[in-house]
Amino acid sequence: MTTIQTGRVEDVAREAHRLTVDTGMPFAVFREKYERAVPPIDLARQERLRDSGADWPTVLRAVAENAPHDFMIFWSLDSTALPRPSGERWRGVQYLMGNHTIAQRMFHRDHGVQLYAPLRTAIYEDARGVTRFSIDQPSAQFASFGDPEIAAVGVELDRKVAALLDHLGVPVPERLAPDRTR
Repeated sequence: MTTIQTGRVEDVAREAHRLTVDTGMPFAVFREKYERAVPPIDLARQERLRDSGADWPTVLRAVAENAPHDFMIFWSLDSTALPRPSGERWRGVQYLMGNHTIAQRMFHRDHGVQLYAPLRTAIYEDARGVTRFSIDQPSAQFASFGDPEIAAVGVELDRKVAALLDHLGVPVPERLAPDRTR
């Protein structure tokens, strides 16, 4: 990682690792499985908690109920809908997947982490019709902030993504869980 500071501009060069796995499943099957394991955030519930002045432990419990595998979908986009008139027939969906109770541990240290939290993921068919899942390695993104506490949360997120992929029954990149027994 290289940081160059000139006046009011900071330029941070960092190493990135895009991890892509062959799911071994048809697109619709894997998408449905993913969206069951990573449900949409219950924004109405989170707003009620915020508006009622709920304490942090109450928020943590609510999120744990909403995110059985530590993550929720904050946003999704069917990437195939717009180019369909061009004749494209491939399928793909982009997601912002995360957990604001985990991200909060980084936000209070550097608000710039919101560039990478929630995590961006994609499910798509490649040129051969193979369903793929892609994500940038969280620890590589968060290490770029030069803060050991933010970096530690990034490593924790690597492990949580590894556990999610294992739950989904797809290959877990060694980079996410190097100490994992196979």
